[in-house]
Amino acid sequence: MPDYQEMYLKMARATEKAIRILIEAQQEAEEIYLSEPISEIRVLDFNKNENPE
Repeated sequence: MPDYQEMYLKMARATEKAIRILIEAQQEAEEIYLSEPISEIRVLDFNKNENPE
């Protein structure tokens, strides 16, 4: 018979590890972004009608 508790714990540990990896990657990306010189911020208007009638 499968050990469901061990299966659950294995999945929970893997999920926690994945979350930690994602958080670390996000923090590293934020640090890279913040360490770059300030760039011009542009607002893109995606609602603009390209074919006015």
